[in-house]
Amino acid sequence: MKRLLNRFRALPIRSQLSLLVAAAVAFGVAAVSVTCWFIVQGKLYEQTDNDLKQAVAAMVLSRPPHPNDIRNTLSNCVGTPQSTVSGFRNTYSQLVTADGTVCLFESSKGQIKVTTADEDVIKNASSGRGLFHNGTDVDGKRVRVLTMPVTITPTNTYAGLMAAVPLDGTETTLKDLALVLLLVSGIGVVGAGAAGLAVARAGLRPVDKLTEVVEHVARTEDLSIRIPVAKDSTDEIARLSRSFNSMTSALASSRELQQQLIADAGHELRTPLTSLRTNVELLSRSEETGRPLPPADRKALMASVTAQMSELASLIGDLQELSRSEGQRGERVQVIAFHDTVDTALRRARLRGPELTITADLAPWYVRAEPSALERAIVNVLDNAVKFSPDGGAIDVALDRGVLTVRDHGPGIPAEELPHVFDRFWRSPSARALPGSGLGLSIVARTVQQAGGEVSLTPAQGGGTVATLRLPGAPTPPPDGT
Repeated sequence: MKRLLNRFRALPIRSQLSLLVAAAVAFGVAAVSVTCWFIVQGKLYEQTDNDLKQAVAAMVLSRPPHPNDIRNTLSNCVGTPQSTVSGFRNTYSQLVTADGTVCLFESSKGQIKVTTADEDVIKNASSGRGLFHNGTDVDGKRVRVLTMPVTITPTNTYAGLMAAVPLDGTETTLKDLALVLLLVSGIGVVGAGAAGLAVARAGLRPVDKLTEVVEHVARTEDLSIRIPVAKDSTDEIARLSRSFNSMTSALASSRELQQQLIADAGHELRTPLTSLRTNVELLSRSEETGRPLPPADRKALMASVTAQMSELASLIGDLQELSRSEGQRGERVQVIAFHDTVDTALRRARLRGPELTITADLAPWYVRAEPSALERAIVNVLDNAVKFSPDGGAIDVALDRGVLTVRDHGPGIPAEELPHVFDRFWRSPSARALPGSGLGLSIVARTVQQAGGEVSLTPAQGGGTVATLRLPGAPTPPPDGT
């Protein structure tokens, strides 16, 4: 059975559908055919039983006395059929006494074989119940039998009146009916299989087209191809086609973003690498020529190398952050204290801008996010404020009901540049001389969106910029942190 099931699963979908349709039709036709056969059998036996009842009634109630009546039969008891048959044509009729003696009516076609069931009817004659059953005559021919108990007067003894008719015609009719039903069922099953195959082919034709498109995409990596779908179509194939078109569009967009990221990253890496190469070549040439650089120049050169290496490390870290998948982030998401994360980021910001005055007013707030990613995002926002604040300036930080605001007093951002501040590798023309990769705010936007929040940069009244982060709250964790 398991092997057949495995073979069935290995068949094409068309063949599976055809076989399933044929099997369903075969089951239905078989059920109807068997039911029909038994109904016809019951009707034929019912008609035969009615004929037997009429024959028995005629023999018992015949007036005046007939050669076939009970008294005459008992007085002239014979156990073999007479040569001349009269009365009911093609009918068996006989009396069976309590001692088992069989007496045939003159009109009987032959002798009926007495069974144990017939003897039980005779023994329980007082109940007056008759019995219909299938039996045989003494020659083995199948007959339909009716056994009725009768009372013999004046001796007041019991006997069994048995009448029967041959079942040859009934059984022939049933065999012919079975053959016809079998033939019709076979034709119906074959036709259903053919219809199922045709329906499967027509229904799976859109799937074939979809398969061809998928194979084409796999072979050529051409994500621009689309499957035509009717606007008013809402069936499963149309939904599948629309889903495929959406998937290829998303993949194409992802590929474009990936290519753009690679191009932008290459462009950003080229500048520090070129500077590093130049500085290293100067140091190498001074060593090769035996003309050491003045101490001040060498110190400046080494400081430049260190700064460029730090910029490269920062850029690579930002790229790694952007390349992390959603699944990697989802595994580390937990309920964290937003105010504690902001406080930690503030300590780092004060170290980077010791000459600045940074004030903070933090109200408790809990969010669901990845701790390290959220802290990095807040640090990026604060670094931006530190970078653009003048010497001796102030930065105001506030957290109230999930809204974090960071306000600096720097030059601010022109209105035409605000739509681009969260783009990858975008840097304001006025800030390109400052260190940075242009990925900080992009990482901020991505982290906040993944936590279900929003981020924005707006000009501040009196100059400077206000960065606003809104994060939805989460249930406060238990004191033990579980």
